[in-house]
Amino acid sequence: MHFPSNWQMHGFDRPIYTNIVYPFPLDPPSVPVDNPTGCYRTYFNIPEEWKGRRILLHFEAVDSAFCAWVNGVPVGYSQDSRLPAEFEITDYCYPCDSDSKNVLAVQVFRWSDGSYLEDQDHWWLSGIHRDVLLLAKPQVFIADYFFKSNLAENFSYADIQVEVKIDNSHETSKDTVLANYIIEAALYDTGSWYNCDGYADLLSSNVANIKLNPSTASLGFHGYVLVGRIEMPRLWSAEQPNLYTLVVILKDASGNVVDCESCLVGMRQVSKAHKQLLVNGHPVIIRGVNRHEHHPRVGKTNIESCMVKDLVIMKQNNINAVRNSHYPQHPRWYELCNLFGMYMIDEANIETHGFDLSRHLKHPTSEPIWAAAMLDRVIGMVERDKNHACIICWSLGNEAGYGPNHSALAGWVRGRDFSRLVHYEGGGSRTPSTDIVCPMYMRVWDILKIAKDPTETRPLILCEYSHAMGNSNGSLHEYWEAIDCTFGLQGGFIWDWADQGLLKDSADGIKHWAYGGDFGDIPNDLNFCLNGIMWPDRTPHPAVHEVKYLYQPIKVSLENGTLKITNAQFFETTQGLEFSWTANGDGCELGTGVLSLPLIEPQSSFDIGWKSGPWYSIWDSSFAEEFFLTISVKLLQSTHWVEAGHIISSTQVQLPAKREIVPHVIKTTDTTFLGEIIGDTIKVSRQNFWEIKLNAQTGIIESWKVEGVTVMNKGILPCFWRAPTDNDKGGNAHSYLSKWKAAHIDSLLYITENCSIQNMTDSLVKIAVGFIAVPGGEKGSLAQLEKSNALFKIDMIYTIYGSGDVIVDCNVKPNSSNLPPLPRVGLEFHLEKSMDKINWYGKGPFECYPDRKAAAHVGVYEQKVDDMHVPYIVPGECSGRADVRWVTFQSKDGSGIYASIYGSSLPMQMSASYYTTAELDRATHNKDLIKGDDIEVHLDHKHMGLGGDDSWSPTVHDQYLIPAVPYSFSIRLSPITQATSGHDIYKSQLQN
Repeated sequence: MHFPSNWQMHGFDRPIYTNIVYPFPLDPPSVPVDNPTGCYRTYFNIPEEWKGRRILLHFEAVDSAFCAWVNGVPVGYSQDSRLPAEFEITDYCYPCDSDSKNVLAVQVFRWSDGSYLEDQDHWWLSGIHRDVLLLAKPQVFIADYFFKSNLAENFSYADIQVEVKIDNSHETSKDTVLANYIIEAALYDTGSWYNCDGYADLLSSNVANIKLNPSTASLGFHGYVLVGRIEMPRLWSAEQPNLYTLVVILKDASGNVVDCESCLVGMRQVSKAHKQLLVNGHPVIIRGVNRHEHHPRVGKTNIESCMVKDLVIMKQNNINAVRNSHYPQHPRWYELCNLFGMYMIDEANIETHGFDLSRHLKHPTSEPIWAAAMLDRVIGMVERDKNHACIICWSLGNEAGYGPNHSALAGWVRGRDFSRLVHYEGGGSRTPSTDIVCPMYMRVWDILKIAKDPTETRPLILCEYSHAMGNSNGSLHEYWEAIDCTFGLQGGFIWDWADQGLLKDSADGIKHWAYGGDFGDIPNDLNFCLNGIMWPDRTPHPAVHEVKYLYQPIKVSLENGTLKITNAQFFETTQGLEFSWTANGDGCELGTGVLSLPLIEPQSSFDIGWKSGPWYSIWDSSFAEEFFLTISVKLLQSTHWVEAGHIISSTQVQLPAKREIVPHVIKTTDTTFLGEIIGDTIKVSRQNFWEIKLNAQTGIIESWKVEGVTVMNKGILPCFWRAPTDNDKGGNAHSYLSKWKAAHIDSLLYITENCSIQNMTDSLVKIAVGFIAVPGGEKGSLAQLEKSNALFKIDMIYTIYGSGDVIVDCNVKPNSSNLPPLPRVGLEFHLEKSMDKINWYGKGPFECYPDRKAAAHVGVYEQKVDDMHVPYIVPGECSGRADVRWVTFQSKDGSGIYASIYGSSLPMQMSASYYTTAELDRATHNKDLIKGDDIEVHLDHKHMGLGGDDSWSPTVHDQYLIPAVPYSFSIRLSPITQATSGHDIYKSQLQN
């Protein structure tokens, strides 16, 4: 078996996914008798050049515990699935000149008593999942070092201190290090290395010689302290990740190098002020995500290219911070975050969430017997990661209650490292053991209360918010409206980065994303592991557009005739950016150009009167009803994470209308058509152009042809139901889904009460249809259903003109005052599957909903029906587009249907899919979806928001709920051919 790896990813044992419950009996500290165990064996030789050196065996991480033997001799035991273990094996190895191979044997246990401290919300996977290293060191070597920089108040210089520990345990005298050895360090400015055509001048890049100063050793430190100073240091931040190379050298008395260690370090200051976390004196905003270590094929094993990919995508989407949820991650991850520029909360591998379910057991934090184990994990994290500039906070763990042990952990961290803050959410996020108020999933109104609380002096940063489970992240903009304008709020970390789906072969050989229970794992928490803004392969969810927009560093707003352009960065000016503008009228691009602006300093803005901009003349001469201005900002130079030309910010604002917008009307003509009643069919047609057949008994369109081609084969019916999203299901009996089902909104039947022709001439037909919506599956006669169980009464009037236009006026009236908020209020019809080319004028081009549309721009877009579908791993409502003015559905030869808002109706929510609502509701995996024989189209007057403050309670904000009250709206439908366009038809109904 290949390693590093998790053995479950190679067919041994099975992955288990749980969120809270332990997958073994909660009986601490007992270890389950049924304990899957992996036995590893490999062989190695000691190179000749290692003769006389000390040999160290280093395990970067093993899940969950292991024993190791070298040549049959036990050399050590360790537990903690996310931290290293190191053993000296010098005395157990065969000599360099021996013909015998050394045998390394490792026994790994799936469960240990340490597993009680590792109840994180992720897959339980086992094995040697990080690298195993064999190291050779001299008899006396550098065991550890801690780089510290103390910046001057004005940041003009930095006093440097390096604490060094020397291992001379094999020496007979322990006090002769300074008599026999020289310890020194140097700091190199690596930024200058890359400006010399590939030649690095180390001497000129040495910016600080750091010398031994015995008098500065702190009380209790039994190592050596080196000090130095650097003038005008280049500071590290996420915006400007400036790094230096630190080299620590151990020489013998003759000046020969005995040992050296090196790493990249950054100089930055993390501090506190009233209600603020400061980096280099500035209250930076945390635009973050939580990140588990997860790969869909190799589980918890890390691949460097995938770590790089994560950081590239994060930076390209304006994410500047990551919380290592919920354990120390691969060492290379920290080095990459230093390089790319990513603020980090480093979190100890402590979570005991499952103890919440016990009625008789205290959380380990309240038990002295667990104190040493918890402290060992925090110490191990800090000591391993202390030299990484990216880390601005140490976290004591996650969801592990709160008690005396946490007080001890916080005390140790603060005593060891005063250059960073301490973070811990447990106990209500405001305990003395945290320097940050760090709630999870707190509502906007509640974080505002804390920010305005004069007795709370700490900043508030949400350690988890906007739960990205499936089609989610609604109302994210409301958090950022609060954060951007409220002192004391400094951002947060979205939960979370990537769906934790594992790649699994179906019975038919097709690979798909699997979640809890798909491997026969019991207990499991189903798809609660699918909470990412990325799919497992790091393809972005549509919500990523919203994240990028709300996290963007350049903000644009239009208020009172002034366009305000704000540089929300704290360290970078706009020098390396290019601003451009694009003007659109009624969806058509009218002009574009570069916008020349003066340099905007960090945290500063520049105002432009919109009438003085280069777009004004276009606006002034345009006859467009709606006029939108888009300001985009792109990078002029390439970076580590993107090439030049990348757009970092893009904002669309609507300019004032030139005239009062009046309701749309049909401009009638003298065009005539044939109207006739044949049995139960009302047939209306105009020569060979179009033909509509409507069932006179049901009031439903049975067929609509354009130029002889059938375009609509079923419709038009009211619709109030949507395939539930994960958020709709959250809350058990209190969930939206439970309330909808209790009210039978999921099973409505539409019964025709009346269908009558109100008017028929040779140029106009008006048909009135009355429906009642009754619960399906009820017992009793139709008359009984109609009288006693009708939830809605819907009156629809079809007005058919000689032009082929059909105006549908719809009036909806609930028959009960006890109905819950509705999923949608709109119309549904079905088109022939060949009508697969969609053009629309509205928000897009990506999926968007009423409470997740801030990033979407109004424009004219085109997509195929197949491409509209969003393949959330667990299907549900998806593929919607918000604020649609008009839409066309056409075949490849151009025949099709046009639909638009009409009269004073507001823009629609539109979706079109080969998958019916029932099918999206039925399937439990995207791979299980079966396409229908036609295209199901929804045009909604109202559509409920997605929610996403969390996924276990009803969280759609009030303004995005649809109360069960009367609604009236109108939609225009028209035949369309290759010779016409949606834009032309839409313009034809405007009143000048």
